[in-house]
Amino acid sequence: MLTPLLLIPLIGAIAIGCWPGLSSQQARNGALVVSGLALLWTIWLFTQFDLSMGGFQFHEFLPWLPGLGLNYELSLDGLSLLMVALNSLITWIALWSSSPEIERPRMFYSLMLLVSSGAAGAFVAQNLMLFFLLYEIELVPLYLLIAIWGGDKKSYAATKFLLYTALSGALMLAGFLGTVWLSGAKDFTYHGVMGHSLPMGWQFVLLGLLLVAFGIKIPLVPFHTWLPDTYVSASTPVVMMLGGVLAKLGTYGLLRFGLGLFPDAWAELSPYLAVWAAVSVLYGAVTAIAQKDIKRMVAYSSIGHMGYVLLGSAAMTDLALTGAVSQMVSHGIILALLFHLVGVIETKVGTRDLDVLNGLMNPIRGLPMISAMLVLGGMASAGIPGLVGFVTEFLVFQGSYAVYPIQTLVGVIGTGLTAVYFVILLNRTCFGRLDNAISYFPKVTLSEKVPAYVLGLLILFLGIQPTWLVKWSEPTAAAMIAAIPVMNVPGMTTEVVADEVIEQEVLELKDVVDNGIATAPRLYSVAALPSLP
Repeated sequence: MLTPLLLIPLIGAIAIGCWPGLSSQQARNGALVVSGLALLWTIWLFTQFDLSMGGFQFHEFLPWLPGLGLNYELSLDGLSLLMVALNSLITWIALWSSSPEIERPRMFYSLMLLVSSGAAGAFVAQNLMLFFLLYEIELVPLYLLIAIWGGDKKSYAATKFLLYTALSGALMLAGFLGTVWLSGAKDFTYHGVMGHSLPMGWQFVLLGLLLVAFGIKIPLVPFHTWLPDTYVSASTPVVMMLGGVLAKLGTYGLLRFGLGLFPDAWAELSPYLAVWAAVSVLYGAVTAIAQKDIKRMVAYSSIGHMGYVLLGSAAMTDLALTGAVSQMVSHGIILALLFHLVGVIETKVGTRDLDVLNGLMNPIRGLPMISAMLVLGGMASAGIPGLVGFVTEFLVFQGSYAVYPIQTLVGVIGTGLTAVYFVILLNRTCFGRLDNAISYFPKVTLSEKVPAYVLGLLILFLGIQPTWLVKWSEPTAAAMIAAIPVMNVPGMTTEVVADEVIEQEVLELKDVVDNGIATAPRLYSVAALPSLP
């Protein structure tokens, strides 16, 4: 059931790349059909997924290189399911956003589908080495996509991306090898490695390697320096994949392998992780305010919003962890919309400079529909109630405040600063008087409108009906929390039983999602006992 997630785009990539005589439009249509099939298969997986189970489902196993501990092993839980869905959706949207007149169309669409196949496989891989291989298989295609179809400084940006991502992969490989060798596990199977314990000192070392590796991929401060150049230089479809999907491989890796394999060390380091998250949120927001290029502004905003995922993961409460997973999806959808709109504006107006753009909301000569959607994307990113960004950030803040109030307040300040730089962006681009020297901007085509409409409707729908988003990650979040050791909280004199903790978290989450209200703040950090005394 999971193998088609890899095979559909992989076979499509090979077919489009090898089919002789395909025109640009034919290659584009073929890629859309292939990505559409992958999206339909993902939707079918949602109908088959059992929400009553907190573990992995649809397990597939095939011996590959058993002597090396490398096997083809796939499975998914709520976290993986949401990431697979995000990958399938953004791939289809990104391909739709591509220009019908793109150069070297067969190569472009083949590489895009290859990236999608690798990401889908990584999200469902249950073997550490298989995850590493699928994680790394995207490196060369993305390098080519940036270096060939990128904008200014594309060679520099592509090389910088290649070096940083290669370093990320090397650190991750060292962490995985060390984990298996030191634990005495027989192979690289995820669940097999989880069954072995390590001394706390080695856990800190190995978790540190993974934190840096995935911190580069996300990226988080101070490993973010590749992001502005890469995001700005990449073409619109490529940057939608980079920010909307591939950055989530980093946050997925933190949750799956950082928290999943080293819950003891994660619990000990969680205060520092929360500080790291707060710094990233604040830095991303402040730096975005200073930008004059709207694409660079959106790129820096991504750093801050990914910090919310780390904050929710550091808090280690069921509510915060559910919010962190939901934030990954929310951020992917919002960022894809913003990058698509920025690409359309650049194509029609010819610039991304805030000092030049103005009056795009003009209903006669401007770009009113694009401007309206840009307002929607900015409001969603700023966490305006009724949109999906508010729901996910609120879950993170509500779940983390009782544990890390100062870091959470910094996150709230970051949300306010997000509103500041999007007000600046919207005020200068959409409003004001359109230059009289400009007669009319080129009309926005249906092909350019469809991605904006689809993503905008999702932002609205999931903001009004957040249960459709958060319910998939609730069982997974509860299962992850169950593996975290008890933490002592000052003033806590009563022993809290794991079942009672989880039950309280579930009730709070239900109140927030169903009624839009929160129960009284907890006086404890959620932690479930691996075995009750």
